[in-house]
Amino acid sequence: MRSSSSSKQAADNSRGINGHILTLHQRLYHALNLGTRCCDDKGQKWHYSDIEIQRLVVRSIDAFLDGISAESLQHQVVKESVGDIVGAVGSILASKSEATMRLASDVAVKIVRMIPSSMLQPHFSNLIHPLSSLLSFRELRVAISCASALNLILSNLTSKREKKVWEILKTTNVVGDLVENVKGYSTENKATEYFQEMASLLSKILWRWPPSRFHVWTDKKLFSILDTVKLNPDCSIKIAVMQLFSALALCGNGTNKLLEDGEGLVKIMVDSLDSSNPYSVQIEGLRLAQCLMTSEQGCSKIIKLSCEPIVKGIITLMSKWSLDAGKLAKDQMSILVEACRLALITQWEGDHHFYFWKAGVDRVLLRLIIGNSDTTEQSLHSLSLQEQIIKLEEVFDTDVLLPLRPYVWDILGCLTANCMENFFPKMHGNETVFNVLVVCACMAFVDSILTSRQIFQGNACHSSESEPASRAVLMMIYSPSKYISSKARFILSEVLALKGKDYVGYLLDSLKAASSGNKFGIPSNFRLVISLTSLACYSALPKFQKHVIQHGGISILSSFISWWFDNPVHLNRSSVAPHVQNRFSGRTCCWPSSEDWEGEDMLLLFGLVALAELINVEDRCGIFQNQMELRAAFIRDLQEICINNSYSGPRWNPCVSMVLFFWLDAHHCYLLKNCLKRKHLILLISRIQIHAIG
Repeated sequence: MRSSSSSKQAADNSRGINGHILTLHQRLYHALNLGTRCCDDKGQKWHYSDIEIQRLVVRSIDAFLDGISAESLQHQVVKESVGDIVGAVGSILASKSEATMRLASDVAVKIVRMIPSSMLQPHFSNLIHPLSSLLSFRELRVAISCASALNLILSNLTSKREKKVWEILKTTNVVGDLVENVKGYSTENKATEYFQEMASLLSKILWRWPPSRFHVWTDKKLFSILDTVKLNPDCSIKIAVMQLFSALALCGNGTNKLLEDGEGLVKIMVDSLDSSNPYSVQIEGLRLAQCLMTSEQGCSKIIKLSCEPIVKGIITLMSKWSLDAGKLAKDQMSILVEACRLALITQWEGDHHFYFWKAGVDRVLLRLIIGNSDTTEQSLHSLSLQEQIIKLEEVFDTDVLLPLRPYVWDILGCLTANCMENFFPKMHGNETVFNVLVVCACMAFVDSILTSRQIFQGNACHSSESEPASRAVLMMIYSPSKYISSKARFILSEVLALKGKDYVGYLLDSLKAASSGNKFGIPSNFRLVISLTSLACYSALPKFQKHVIQHGGISILSSFISWWFDNPVHLNRSSVAPHVQNRFSGRTCCWPSSEDWEGEDMLLLFGLVALAELINVEDRCGIFQNQMELRAAFIRDLQEICINNSYSGPRWNPCVSMVLFFWLDAHHCYLLKNCLKRKHLILLISRIQIHAIG
């Protein structure tokens, strides 16, 4: 028969605790109790004046950490020990005794690596302050370990604790010490690991706390040192330098400083994109490029320095992937996501659009949609449009590549929105490839309407590509390229006809529900964005315009717009398209504000686009017949948009002007035309006027 102690030990073993760990725990607290414990607002601390006791405590903590497993970390005995362990090591580090610093700093690294961040977060301040104070310690091994521990801490720091940690870092002058350490690397012949840890820690601080960046980008000597260090062939050095440059580039002023030696920096970045490099080098190169081109100004500067090589690098990385047993390696997916994010520089005007088409971007995008399917451009070339749609439906839902779809649609939309009027896909490749890409986008457009209905009805469904797909179709329909615009309208009409379902009633019902005063949250905001985008597309199709009007489209859109003026709903695109958020979102500073295509008032904008198309079909005088007061109020609201700078988005004025043209005389149209800021938008208004006169 088992004794009670044997039963207890068996129970402890089943929960991840054995006799050995309990013994180590007892020894740990025997050592801890040789000191004095105190508590303050920063948590528990221990004080040890004797060097030998410090050594005993650190070794006891080290042995205890070596004895625990991932399973035993969840045991109450271990959880309750975390605060005491951190407090003791923090106190010993704060003493700065050379006899114990190496061992204590190594144990600090072990603590941060082994103990889950969720358990450590409440006690971080007890470690961060002493570790920060030791970054310039005379013994390099100690300084490296302290930097390594801080790197791990900041990597797992929650935003909730950022303010408190920043106050500690300011108190200990961490940024200044790190800058001096980085500058001392090449002059004092220190180990590669030293530079790697110091530069990596500095980049993490610059990334999280914008106020830290000024002290760095204004240091001329630091930039001079980095210009030399960046030529080091060691991969770990390259990565650390690019991480530091990326963090600096989050600041507009920092980017300008970096680009003073633009050619050298861009060469490093372009070289890193070469597919022969290790995965980690390619990732950092892609992220550096994203940071440098986070605005139209930054993109323009880089493109002028090295346009074609950058585009080639992006296209190559978007193409170099393969499926193994129907799966994509994790590293490959990460590269593809970062390359697609960088390809979103297509949102900015510039020569790079030409090189994207020249490099076969349409073929690359199509492959990312249909995967390694046997459905090739050759097999689709001889099929009719209806047969292509049926064939593509068989391969359209390639689950492995679904996370890339939102980027694919955004890239396609941006490319088509920035074409020249005479652009024709055959100029740079196979016309069939582009047409099939448009078919896929139109199929995704229809799916987006179904998705919005399923979300509204409470059904779980995949919605990440819905907004980007419908937005891409809208941008193709309004592309400056006559070919793309007409092709998109024709193909969308055919896809909608083939699906054989009438979605117009559902789309208009969404607007009626909103304008009737129903409360709605994020899911319904998503539904409204899809409904308005879809209606704007429907209203641009000759086959469906009358259908929308017959369903009361003009009246419902007018009511919705009037309701919006009284109840403005301002949306950032990220609230309905999560993929636009990345690790840099919200971390930039000193950049001039860059407007999204639709601004924050997308619901109003898309409603105006749809209404403008419908008004173009109907007799302009009959729209507000016998409703002169409503007509006058509506015109005043629209005029306010044109003169009120609070309405953001570079596509605002043309859409409003399209509506106003049918009610205002030529003098008012002239004034609106002079309000426009972009040449291609002025051209759009001119086209509208010529069309109306004709």
